[in-house]
Amino acid sequence: MNVEMFDFELPEHLIAQTPLQQRTSSRLLTLDRSNGAVNHESFTDLAQHLHAGDVLVLNDTRVLPARLIGAKADTGAKIELLLLKQLEGDRWEALAKPAKRMKIGAEVWFGDDGSGEPLLRAFVEEEGDMGGRTIRFAYTGIFQELLERLGEMPLPPYIRERLKERERYQTVYAKHDGSAAAPTAGLHFTADFLQQLADKGVRIAYVTLHVGLGTFRPMSVDVVEEHVMHSEYYELSEETAALLNQAKAEGARIVAVGTTSARTLETVAARFEKEAIQACSGWTDIFIFPGYSFKLVNALLTNFHLPKSTLVMLVSALAGRDAVMGAYAEAIREEYRFFSFGDAMFIY
Repeated sequence: MNVEMFDFELPEHLIAQTPLQQRTSSRLLTLDRSNGAVNHESFTDLAQHLHAGDVLVLNDTRVLPARLIGAKADTGAKIELLLLKQLEGDRWEALAKPAKRMKIGAEVWFGDDGSGEPLLRAFVEEEGDMGGRTIRFAYTGIFQELLERLGEMPLPPYIRERLKERERYQTVYAKHDGSAAAPTAGLHFTADFLQQLADKGVRIAYVTLHVGLGTFRPMSVDVVEEHVMHSEYYELSEETAALLNQAKAEGARIVAVGTTSARTLETVAARFEKEAIQACSGWTDIFIFPGYSFKLVNALLTNFHLPKSTLVMLVSALAGRDAVMGAYAEAIREEYRFFSFGDAMFIY
């Protein structure tokens, strides 16, 4: 299967640069995968598509202010680090920019303690491919507090506007620190709207998947099947396992909010294929593309994704490539807002 099959032309003005003032005021394109029917609605109309007994699965990861901008200790050259994954202790996997200046042994300073000394030092221990680096930090105090003070939200490269409120790149239910990007389908929800769904009888469940390196790297192969996903850490609680088992027993729908929730659910489904789902954690590199048969996910709420991305392929696996490409073409004609701060799509 050629990657070009998932390409499409997107006018630049449809890339949402800022979040809407009200989280729930986005538009909603619905796609009925039984017949390919597309409808144009408002996000709050999602309540009409969810039924009592449905299990709505949300990813409660929290985005770290993981973008650090500092200067090389020896030359003063500007360096940007994007922290992707904590390895152990003060060692992190990161993306460096410009990577050519970040050789093994390079030292970068961040912040100033008032006496000319940096608040945070970073040392390059290993060089990886495509700008990847293993970084060791040195500091006095608490790393998380320094990161909150010095770091910026790691917005995707297609967003050029500065984010005025950090919390608008967090879901309202974000809980566990660890992501380098937000699970953006969840940005549309408010606490009040989630309560409205719960009052209707929709069962709310949470998984955790820390979004990492794969989000920032384009596919570098021409053949879909040759792509290798990077691993991301996930957790599933006893409470969520019980809700999923109950839904399976009742024949109720499991609705994933975002591709990260979907990938977590399908990872767990494969892990407990012939037995009851249990609380678990681990690393997943699951790659879902057309031809894949979903085992837990019955419906998906998601945003509109980049051309030729693994996310478009996942959505196409659920609804069919032709239906998804057709829906995307219609979304472009109707001038939906695309990507992280854009509108939503519900596939059922």
